[in-house]
Amino acid sequence: MTQRAYNFSAGPAVLPEPVLAEVGRDLLALPNAKASILEISHRSPTFKEILAAAQANLRQLLSIPDNYEVLFLQGGSRLQFSMIPMNLRADGRSADYILTGSWSKISQKEAQTGGDTHVAWDGSDTNYSALPSNTDLRLDTDAAYAHFTSNETIHGVQFATEPDVGGVPLVCDASSDFLHKPLPIERYGLLYACAQKNAGPAGVTIVIIRKDLLERSRDDLPSYLNYRVHAEAGSLMNTAPTFAIYVVRLVTDWLINEIGGLEKMHSQNRSKAKMVYDVIEASDNFYVGHAQPECRSLMNVVFRLPNEELTEKFVSEAAEQDLVSLGGHRSVGGIRASIYNAMPVAGVAKLCDFMTQFRDANCG
Repeated sequence: MTQRAYNFSAGPAVLPEPVLAEVGRDLLALPNAKASILEISHRSPTFKEILAAAQANLRQLLSIPDNYEVLFLQGGSRLQFSMIPMNLRADGRSADYILTGSWSKISQKEAQTGGDTHVAWDGSDTNYSALPSNTDLRLDTDAAYAHFTSNETIHGVQFATEPDVGGVPLVCDASSDFLHKPLPIERYGLLYACAQKNAGPAGVTIVIIRKDLLERSRDDLPSYLNYRVHAEAGSLMNTAPTFAIYVVRLVTDWLINEIGGLEKMHSQNRSKAKMVYDVIEASDNFYVGHAQPECRSLMNVVFRLPNEELTEKFVSEAAEQDLVSLGGHRSVGGIRASIYNAMPVAGVAKLCDFMTQFRDANCG
């Protein structure tokens, strides 16, 4: 096998090596199936067992109560940006949106195509380097729901706890920090995540929705855009993304059996992030973090260097040391190190060593 680099891509992102190894062993033919996961029917007993196991693993990891459905859909978060208002805003009420970065802005823009939205908070004046406190939020107590993005991949800010939105259903785009720690699911009306950051490959989106909210889905919605239809069909109203769901099953197996659950995963994630932020803090402003310290993401560490020339040199020299996909998003610039669940401690340690060496070689 060709030597693997440490991949800091924001998504599709690094997957656990034991999962990749198992995929490689089973790709030609799943045990007992005599066919590849890429070939078997989504309605076959073999795949239905995989689907049920993936759902059961998610319920175990997140302690999902029985009054919630776990759906496996397609279309990524982009489709959820439209499906959520279509289904949850059926009575014509407005919806609250908390704008903390690029993805929450896009979700609100999409929601506006089907009705009114209300911006409960907008961090654009600081280029989304901070997050609101509960007292900062200007909420509508009669809103159909309140939407927030738990972790902004581009700007590197992350909510440590859920915003308090009162009795309004809380809706969360958890795409880039899903499964990074335990969650109090009962605080959410709906939580969704595209898989390609922490849960699997691109191609499947996980939606966890409180069952009473399914009653808001109108009968006149197109069938694929109707949450109630998907729930009644057990995520099999159309050909499911079989391979992606199979990998989600393997990733959740890894979280349960090798990591030991989300408490332990969260502890590892805190430790990995602290390693990088400590180097930034010790750099005498050679590295400057984008997010304010109290809002820093455990998943996406975003920072800048003194100038663009040094930034390009950093990315180039890092790649020579097998530290890849470190360039920041164009709207923020600088460097973005995505250190999701599957990024090993060794990869973070190597990045930290490189950062220290690069700073010593280029400072002054």
